Amino acid sequence: MTYKNKPKPDDRSDNVEKLQSMIHDTIENMEAAEESLRFTTSETQRREIEAKNERRRESIESFRSEIKDEV
Repeated sequence: MTYKNKPKPDDRSDNVEKLQSMIHDTIENMEAAEESLRFTTSETQRREIEAKNERRRESIESFRSEIKDEV
């Protein structure tokens, strides 16, 4: 059986813009989560939000590192 599908070429020309957009979106999500902390009284929910924001900070650092690699 012969497959005629070919992989798409690796186009990274807009990779930096995509990464910057991802950073922007992640920061907005962090800010929204921080805002929600003001309204929660649940300690469990507070810890979950803080842990998620910490993972978001790590992701942002990874995105920034990848941008440096691309440039």
